[in-house]
Amino acid sequence: MKSAEKPPQQTSELEINSEDSAIEKRQDNGKNKSKFSGWLLAILLLGGGTALWQIFVPSSAPKAQTSTQAPPPRPVETIALTTGTGNRQIRLLGQVEAGERATLSPQIDGTVQRVLVREGDRVTPGMTVAILDDADPRLALAEARARLAQERSNLARLQVGTRPEIIAQRRAELNTAIARELEAQDNLARISGLTEEGALSRRALVEARATADAATSEKFRVQALLAEAQAGPTREEIEAQQGLVAAAQAAVEQAELGMQRTEIKAAFSGIVQSRDVDPGDYVEVSDPILTLVSDRSLDIFLEIPESLSGQVAPGMRVTLNTRALPNWQQETEITAVVPTANTSSRRQLVRVSLDNPPQGLLPGMAIQASLAMPVENADTFIVPRDALTRRGNEWLLFAVNDNQAQQLEVEMVADLGSEVVIDNPELEEGQNIVVRGGDGLRDSAAVKVVSHK
Repeated sequence: MKSAEKPPQQTSELEINSEDSAIEKRQDNGKNKSKFSGWLLAILLLGGGTALWQIFVPSSAPKAQTSTQAPPPRPVETIALTTGTGNRQIRLLGQVEAGERATLSPQIDGTVQRVLVREGDRVTPGMTVAILDDADPRLALAEARARLAQERSNLARLQVGTRPEIIAQRRAELNTAIARELEAQDNLARISGLTEEGALSRRALVEARATADAATSEKFRVQALLAEAQAGPTREEIEAQQGLVAAAQAAVEQAELGMQRTEIKAAFSGIVQSRDVDPGDYVEVSDPILTLVSDRSLDIFLEIPESLSGQVAPGMRVTLNTRALPNWQQETEITAVVPTANTSSRRQLVRVSLDNPPQGLLPGMAIQASLAMPVENADTFIVPRDALTRRGNEWLLFAVNDNQAQQLEVEMVADLGSEVVIDNPELEEGQNIVVRGGDGLRDSAAVKVVSHK
């Protein structure tokens, strides 16, 4: 029974607590409404008092003037406009090329014996850079020298003439030949008589007659040799022998040249760019051995815009610089204009030669240049840069007429640094233009010239 009476007691306590909370909430809402009403009443009273004060109390602030006054003339400095022309700077891009480049090749076939340089080595004119095996050229030279010595000896014999002992020998040979002829003739006469008598056969007579004829022929031959020895060599014989000596001398020189060509030498001062052979390689005529590039002269090829084709000429000034050498800048002249266009960019090229390039400027590097291009327009004027005002994409200049600014849009033809070349058909020489005080100036504004040059 006790456990059954607990639930009614808990329910009555919850209901009492709920009623107390509702009463407290209504009291709080009433307090908040009272506070809001008080603030609203205070604001209304303050606004009404202010309105009444503005109505009944006169204002002591000065009334704004309804009439507008013209601004005073702006002080400006002017100069007299002068005509003139100048050079506009055209930016060009290009590349450095070697002024001299050579691929060294052998002039004879042979085996590479030594290569004396490598890539990056510096060479001087006439320096030996590679050597070929010289066994065959050496033998050819020895043979040619021997032949030359023989031909010279024959020429000397002809030029001296026949020696007396040779003539004496020829006379002795002739006497012997005459004696043999007489003996052969006597023998022929004896055999001929015996043949007629029938003591010898006809064959013996034929043989005796042949022996006699041979002895007579020998006598004639020896007589001719004696006459030749006594007369000496002819002029034609000497000249023919001189020709043989000259041919032998040429053969010696050719063999010596072959020996020299076993040593491959540098043609000019430069740097080895590439090496194509090693010792033991067999090379033939015109096979590349190494490539040299000059370090004393460089050629710079610059591309010019198509709009300037035909306007650029040798002698025009250019200023060179490159990112590889930030502290280097050189002013020089265009050496030549290449009459063809670059196959890739379709632009014409100009060449600038540098005889003494700076250290570190190498073939293949990119280079920039500034070309001083003369302005061809005759109706141009030169003004200080301060005379121009830039508004958007327009360049403005103010002329002064009767103390009034006249705004003119001009075209900047060339930038000369502190001065610029401009063009406008309304400008005239001697016209006053504003150089100082033009910032913010408007067209037709009143100005006062305080300084004029």
